[in-house]
Amino acid sequence: MKTKLKTYTLEEIQDKYIGKKGSPERDKYEFELKMDILSEMVKTARKKRNLTQEELGKLIGVQKAQISKLEKSPRNVTIDTILRVFKALKAKVNFKIEMLNSEIKLA
Repeated sequence: MKTKLKTYTLEEIQDKYIGKKGSPERDKYEFELKMDILSEMVKTARKKRNLTQEELGKLIGVQKAQISKLEKSPRNVTIDTILRVFKALKAKVNFKIEMLNSEIKLA
């Protein structure tokens, strides 16, 4: 008799090992994942345009080291810098903004 293996969804695995959606652990994981994806997108777009880090840096007025940091970990980069990088790479950028709470209170 064969034993039937239980299958799990990605969401179930993430809930179990990272934390439930909305938990601080899960939020941190998802933020870091998005930053990793962003850095990989910059690197991929730069290579697709056949540019070195130094050449891209010159296009937007920063040092090669800043492009290198952006491609490794964009956590300390401003939105302005990210937009300038993608503009120099002739890449379209879209931001998705969701209002989670329709009521905003001022103190």
